[in-house]
Amino acid sequence: MAKARPIPGLSAELSYSEAAVRTIEVRSAELFEHAAGVLDVGNIEAVHAMRVATRRLRAVLEFYEPCLDREQLRPVLGQVCDLADALGQRRDPDVEILALTQFAAGATDSERPGIERFIERTREQQQQANTELAAILAQIEQDGLRERLAGLIEPPAAEPETVAEPAAGPETVAEPAAAPIGDPAAAAPDDSEQPARGGWLRRR
Repeated sequence: MAKARPIPGLSAELSYSEAAVRTIEVRSAELFEHAAGVLDVGNIEAVHAMRVATRRLRAVLEFYEPCLDREQLRPVLGQVCDLADALGQRRDPDVEILALTQFAAGATDSERPGIERFIERTREQQQQANTELAAILAQIEQDGLRERLAGLIEPPAAEPETVAEPAAGPETVAEPAAAPIGDPAAAAPDDSEQPARGGWLRRR
């Protein structure tokens, strides 16, 4: 099983949302890197590696959930969990077949036929689980899970600035009368009605 990749630049000095961007980006990339060969029943380590990658990704999505858009996160996290379940269903018969094969190698001639029947039955379960895993992988590709994961941490495109049209002619603007010294009207304007400034991630 491949070790988890380090997160470049991750440190205590980063904000919560900045750490989320870096961590989710790396863990998402790991998930799809391990997809190669995952449907090959002869390569059981590929399934194990991808399953572990889904668990790591799920953990960071849940950890950084407070600074992510919940409406975007919910279906993405659900699909990551569905993938982890499908990989687990494939992994179980993989491990069982390996154990039975090793056991059969040391069995007597009279014991081996019974063990081989267990192996064949488990291979059928493995093939069924592999079919279900293939369907999940196809659905993930169709739904664009990779792009939706990227969308969780990408800032929205900036809107083009609008330039005000110049006035047709000079206008005379009356200057406000100076407020008497000590007049409360001379205080700074109230900005309580100004809209709050927000970001694409909730800053922590």
